[in-house]
Amino acid sequence: MGVTVEVHRVYRYPFEQVVASYLRKYPSPMEKHITAVETVEEKTDLSTGIIYRRRIATCQNVIPEILRKVGVLKVPDIYLEEESWLNMRKRNMTMKTHCLTWTQYASLSEESVFRESLENPNWTDFTQKGQISVTGAGLLNCVLEAFAQSFLKQAVKKVSNFFA
Repeated sequence: MGVTVEVHRVYRYPFEQVVASYLRKYPSPMEKHITAVETVEEKTDLSTGIIYRRRIATCQNVIPEILRKVGVLKVPDIYLEEESWLNMRKRNMTMKTHCLTWTQYASLSEESVFRESLENPNWTDFTQKGQISVTGAGLLNCVLEAFAQSFLKQAVKKVSNFFA
């Protein structure tokens, strides 16, 4: 089956400020589930000026205890890989995130784009689309997808309200 969550928001702040704030926002006391973010690769394409980053986020397992009775779900941490491409010349940053944990049972992916607003060059457009699909968990597939959808909506709301 699978679930999708989408959001679009305009921040009334310049692109450079929004992107810089986003790149340094984790870990933070305001987001207790993300305990660490490590940059594992960073390089700049000298011909285009695009900065590529690959980061691994360590997140606390947020699956409710009742569902963690299923052995495979009983892990303390969940790992996410985020790749980003920052183009300061064109004033946009694209990010792709996917889950590294439970890949044999679920796929979670998220695509986000920050770009200079067409409405006002001192503002930033933000779009994000997240998808999750659970397989291999039998009757729990729908329950886990419903929980994931609720959690994704909360996470998207936090990101979209970051500068609100």
